[in-house]
Amino acid sequence: MVDIFNKLSAIGQEHLLRFYDELDEFQKRKLTEQIDSIDLSVLDAGECELTRGHFEPMGAMTTEQINARRQELTETGLEAIRQGRVGAVLLAGGQGSRLGSDKPKGMFNIGVNRQLFIFECLMNELRRVTATAGTPLPLFIMTSSYNDRETREFFEQQGYFGYDKEYVHFFVQEQLPTVDTNGRLMLSAKDTVACAPNGNGGWYTSLRRSEVFRQARNSAGIEWLNVFAVDNVLQKIADPCFIGAVIDSKSACGAKVVSKISPDEKVGVLCLEDGRPSVAEYYELTPEMQTERMQDGTLSYKYGVILNYLFNINELRRTAGVSLPLHRAFKKVSFINESGELIRPEEPNAYKFETLVLDLIKLQSSCLAFEVEREKEFAPVKNKTGIDSVESARELLIKNGIEL
Repeated sequence: MVDIFNKLSAIGQEHLLRFYDELDEFQKRKLTEQIDSIDLSVLDAGECELTRGHFEPMGAMTTEQINARRQELTETGLEAIRQGRVGAVLLAGGQGSRLGSDKPKGMFNIGVNRQLFIFECLMNELRRVTATAGTPLPLFIMTSSYNDRETREFFEQQGYFGYDKEYVHFFVQEQLPTVDTNGRLMLSAKDTVACAPNGNGGWYTSLRRSEVFRQARNSAGIEWLNVFAVDNVLQKIADPCFIGAVIDSKSACGAKVVSKISPDEKVGVLCLEDGRPSVAEYYELTPEMQTERMQDGTLSYKYGVILNYLFNINELRRTAGVSLPLHRAFKKVSFINESGELIRPEEPNAYKFETLVLDLIKLQSSCLAFEVEREKEFAPVKNKTGIDSVESARELLIKNGIEL
């Protein structure tokens, strides 16, 4: 106890122990063990902004180039799947609160006249690919501590949407502590430090530490991991053509991209940063960069990422010891006040810290930008109405012949 107090006192965070004398022995042990294991790097991250390098445009393998070689590249990808060299990682830690649901986002019913869950859309696509390949591939589903149990139970209830359950593996995303606007760590209960999931960039370290990758069926031969987000209902998982193109290009990783519909579209852009592949967030592009055009009149910074990446396992292992930058997000965080009352704020009151999967790109030696048709592969479900919403995703599903 003295060591923990001294540790906290040295950084001005001893208030975490304000209720210590009220706790029973189990609660005291729980709190001190959590404090002892907590990642305090967030305290430094809150004091400085990230510095970016020099951006330059980056080209892509265009849809025209892809279509000219589609059959050849697809067969290369299918062969890699058949050989057990490919796995998939579904980032499913999010909740559906912005869609008006208190359940995991993947459980949201996107159907109109029938039930069609977001998870179901993704699993249907995975089943289609593996049926063509003639073999299933391992699927690793990253949940959060908040939705892990509900997500597992839902997959069980739905019979894994017809996919072989022996190839489905769940793991929980790691967490980081939150801080208030004064940089002070917070309590979510008298015996618990307030924490939040560490962002989608934490998927690889969370996967490695969970050991499900090592235990997974047929994991020994996996060379490539296709990482994708839950909230794009047109996401093509383990797309053989994409896999084949990345393998054929001998790139360390690949990123699916779409051409921006306007200079100011709010999507991250694949580009070069200090000569290495990287992603610039839309707000990091200056007005000049947003409107800059090539000789043919197309935007110089035109390729927006859709959070569908292919990573080489050996490259990931090589960079596993490198810490990703922490991004601050101002959010609503419930906390225990000085009187021991649980406060549920109606407005943002604290900072969560997140790592982003796009920051993994910069650690790779090379990246193939693989252009896809927006209306066939990009239907994000981030809002209830308007842009990137349930409404817009339903329209695109119908255009792609999916019955709702």
